[in-house]
Amino acid sequence: MAPADQPRKAQTDKVMSDDMASRLLDWYDAHHRELPWRVTPRDHAKGVRPDPYRIWLSEVMLQQTTVEAVKSYFRVFVDKWPDVDALAAALTEDVMKAWAGLGYYSRARNLKACADLVAARGGRFPDTEAGLRELPGVGAYTSAAIAAIAFDQPAAVVDGNVERVVTRLFSIATPLSEAKPEIRDHVERMVPKARPGDFAQAMMDLGATICTPRRPRCMLCPLRQDCSAILSGDPEHFPVRLPKADKPLRRGAAFVAEREDGAVLLRKRPEKGLLGGMTEVPTTAWTARVDGATTQAAAPFPANWRHAGMITHVFTHFALELEVFHAKTKGDTPAGHFWSPASEISGEALPTVMKKAIEAAIPGATKARRV
Repeated sequence: MAPADQPRKAQTDKVMSDDMASRLLDWYDAHHRELPWRVTPRDHAKGVRPDPYRIWLSEVMLQQTTVEAVKSYFRVFVDKWPDVDALAAALTEDVMKAWAGLGYYSRARNLKACADLVAARGGRFPDTEAGLRELPGVGAYTSAAIAAIAFDQPAAVVDGNVERVVTRLFSIATPLSEAKPEIRDHVERMVPKARPGDFAQAMMDLGATICTPRRPRCMLCPLRQDCSAILSGDPEHFPVRLPKADKPLRRGAAFVAEREDGAVLLRKRPEKGLLGGMTEVPTTAWTARVDGATTQAAAPFPANWRHAGMITHVFTHFALELEVFHAKTKGDTPAGHFWSPASEISGEALPTVMKKAIEAAIPGATKARRV
């Protein structure tokens, strides 16, 4: 392109971007999702401002997790700890218990560390991307989302839904793992000066409800006239992904010791590493890289162990098979372990893989009991 034509093209691109943003916001006003942490466009227009604490909490929870899975956890957290000062005053163990089952447990540890820091600074979150990036557990995406949604900063918010929308809009054929800078450039040009927070949420909602991975509802899309993937006839081709490598399979054993009164023997995992700081039944020394022993010969103490089945669990980078053994004992307490009464097991900081192991040995043990 000749240098003299570049300013004209930039102006044309800006007009197109502004028009797309306007149509997207009109669609969002009519079709937005109702979410427990969200201020609706109607209330936003009346001057209601999003609570930075709720936006931060929801965005941390939503990392690698679906909206539907997060809703109930979010409500529990805001009921227990309605603001950042309350969360900072909470015991770390209680936070981990409330997080149990949501996965990616380093998020919970960073959540508590971030709350402690913000509370120590007066209880106010920074209102810029740069300031937010200094907080524990807040990366590029989360800082942009909080800045845009909570503080109406013109930040480019790019999650998986937005990546899908943009790669289809512009038929980006570069594999997704390499296309992220190009996607961000497009989003930065599209962000409007007015209502950047609603624009960010509109892009997410469009990807979640219309521009879905399979069978996108293109005829209902407010951006269909701009979408080059529709013209190609194959929107589902985008985003382009490289073939996934097979996940390694690791093996080990878990030992569920049950006292005569129904209490279960537990211990706490080291603070750092996989499932750091969470609670578990005794297991063999499996990791993401090596197998652990799989027989009852590896039990932590002598007992009448019986095989209770095998459970499987898929982590981000590997799959795990655990042979589960169950024994009823008189209740001696090995060093570093503790007994959780039957009435309290459901409230322990047990990750999903450990709940599966306990359920294999004692069906119903991890379910909340009605009083």
